[in-house]
Amino acid sequence: MAHAHKLEIFRGLVKFKSNTQKIWGVLILLSIITMVEVILGIYKPEMLMGHIVGMKILNWIFIILTLVKAYYITWDFMHMRDETAALRRMVVWTTVFLISYLLFILLQEGGYVGSVISNGFMKHDF
Repeated sequence: MAHAHKLEIFRGLVKFKSNTQKIWGVLILLSIITMVEVILGIYKPEMLMGHIVGMKILNWIFIILTLVKAYYITWDFMHMRDETAALRRMVVWTTVFLISYLLFILLQEGGYVGSVISNGFMKHDF
């Protein structure tokens, strides 16, 4: 039995007539998000250089936009929206936990390496 694909994005806000239109629509959405990331990376606005929770605001924006793209690719192209709620929760919760754990480790170890370098306990030969 053939399974009909949902031809909408943003929870039905934008609807398409065919799979080809939907693929182009998703490509445009992901391209816009990527262009925003690239523009912010090139110009690095001074107002986004402040620190929040140990990192620059610009870095937090990059992390959030990357997670949005990853979520959307998983949700739409990997057809996660068509799966049961239990499988969706299992995949999302595991991913959120692992990403949070990775961020914690990176921030902790990065802070340690930075303090070792700034306090002069180790030479700058990384």
